[in-house]
Formats: sequence, structure tokens, C-alpha cells
Amino acid sequence: MGIALVFVVEGLLYALFPQAALNLAERMRSLPQEQLRIAGLMSAILGLGLVWLIRG
Repeated sequence: MGIALVFVVEGLLYALFPQAALNLAERMRSLPQEQLRIAGLMSAILGLGLVWLIRG
């Protein structure tokens, strides 16, 4: 269910704001790998926390 929701959110992002999505992808290419790893880890922790709060 969670992965399906990720596809929905990402699909809406690309459908509604395609140029913004391309700009974001281009900016991400210029970031250092360490910064991307930290952002990914923080995103995963945030997602886990939200699942924990919602599921109880």
C-alpha cells in the first residue's frame, strides 16, 4: 500500500509540475553525494515516524 502511494504522489508531481520536477532533478545532480545521502536518510526517518504515528 505504501509503495503504491509513493507512485501516486510522484506521478502527480510529474503530471502537474513537469518542469519543476526536471529542475529539481537537475539540481540534485549537482549536489554532493553525502548531502543526498543525508537527505535520503532524513526522508526515510520522517516516513518511518509518520507510519509509527499513524499506525500507533
